Amino acid sequence: MNQPPLLEQVTQTMAVGSKSFASATKLFSAPTRRSTLMLYAWCRHCDDVIDGQTLGEVGTQHRVEDVQTRMQHLQIETRRAYSGAHMDEPAFRAFQEVALTHQLPPQLAFAHLEGFAMDARETHYETFDDTLRYCYHVAGVVGLMMARVMGVRDEAVLDRACDLGLAFQLTNIARDIVEDAQNHRCYLPQRWLDDAGLTGKPLADPQYRPALAQLAARLVNEAEPYYRSAHAGLRGLPLRSAWAIATAHGVYREIGIKVQRAGAHAWDRRQRTSRSEKLVQLLKGGGLALTSRLTQPEPRPAGLWQRPR
Repeated sequence: MNQPPLLEQVTQTMAVGSKSFASATKLFSAPTRRSTLMLYAWCRHCDDVIDGQTLGEVGTQHRVEDVQTRMQHLQIETRRAYSGAHMDEPAFRAFQEVALTHQLPPQLAFAHLEGFAMDARETHYETFDDTLRYCYHVAGVVGLMMARVMGVRDEAVLDRACDLGLAFQLTNIARDIVEDAQNHRCYLPQRWLDDAGLTGKPLADPQYRPALAQLAARLVNEAEPYYRSAHAGLRGLPLRSAWAIATAHGVYREIGIKVQRAGAHAWDRRQRTSRSEKLVQLLKGGGLALTSRLTQPEPRPAGLWQRPR
C-alpha cells in the first residue's frame, strides 16, 4: 500500500496527538507550520517508541521489549538524520528535514531524547528543581527548537521559549497525575509527597485525590511565572508565529486553571478546552501578538530555573 505524502502523515499525527496545539499551528505561515508538524511528528514518535504506544495509546508496533534498546535506536537514527543519510521511518525523515533546514543544534535533539531516557530509567525526582530538569528535557528544549524554526537566535528570547515549554509541561504533569500513577510514573517532587503524607501511597487510588488536588494546584501556581515570562517573548517572534504561540499559551494555561478549579474531581475526566474556549484564546492571542509589538517586554522574573547554555 502506498504511504500518504509526508506532510499529510505528520498533519494527522498532530491532529490526533495534540488537539490543544493543533489548532494553533494553523496560524503559522505555511513554511513554519510544515516545520512545526515535522518536528512534532519526531517528538511524538520518540515518546511512543519509549512507551510502546501509538499516539499515546497502547499499541503493538514497537516490538522490542527492552526499553534501553529502543532508546539506543532513537539515538542512532537521530544521528543518522543529522548525517544526511536516507531515512526509512517517516518520523525521522520529518526530523531530518526540519533539523537540517533550520540548523537545529544536535545537542538540543539529544537533550530531548534524554527526557525519554529519564523515563526509561524511571528517574526519581527529589526536589522541584529535579522536576524542572525533567520538564526542560521533554518540553523546554522543544520550545528552543520551535523558536529556532521561527527564526529566533536571540538568547534572551530563547530563554522565554524554554520557559513556555516548562510551563506547558508543569500543566501536563498536573493534569496527568493519576494517569501517570496508573502507569507507575510520578513526576511530583518527593519532598512535596513527603509534606503531603503521600510517600509510598498508591496515587491512583481515589481516596488520595483531595491531597493530590493540593499538589496539582501547587504545580499550576508554579507554572504561572513561566507563563508570564513566555508572554514577554512574543515580541521576539514574527507576528503570525506570535499569534500562534500566544494562542497555544492561552489554551494550555486554561487547562491548568481547569485542573485547579476541579480540585479532587480534576481526574474524573481528562481536562481539556472546548472548541469555543479555543476560539476565545485564538482571539485573545491575536490581540496579545499585536500589543507585543507596541510594548517593551518585562524582565524575566527572578528565581526562575535557568536552562543550560
